[in-house]
Amino acid sequence: MSNPATHGEIHAKDADALQRFYTAAFGWEVQDVVDGAYHVLADPDADRGILHVGVGRAPQDRAGHLTFYVEVDDPAAVLEQIERLGGRTVRPPARMGTGPTLALFEDPEGHVIGLVERH
Repeated sequence: MSNPATHGEIHAKDADALQRFYTAAFGWEVQDVVDGAYHVLADPDADRGILHVGVGRAPQDRAGHLTFYVEVDDPAAVLEQIERLGGRTVRPPARMGTGPTLALFEDPEGHVIGLVERH
């Protein structure tokens, strides 16, 4: 039995702005789950396990980070969209040996998120 990742969180200074960024970048839908204080962003067309991304207010006493990767058809095209939306390319698309093509970007609040090319 496998144990797929099913949930991740992005702690935000401005959760509303970050939700708008990710819905515009990837077409994810926003689902309000805690009376406006916490939302889940989900792929409306997912036909398999996906990583639901929760966006909530950032706790002041936590440090550290987690980078997750979003599967896309064309990482370079997505990075162009990310930059138009206020994000920044951290690492341009590059093939990892015989593995997939990966890229990294920073969202408007500085979270580093990865892109992996769909095969």
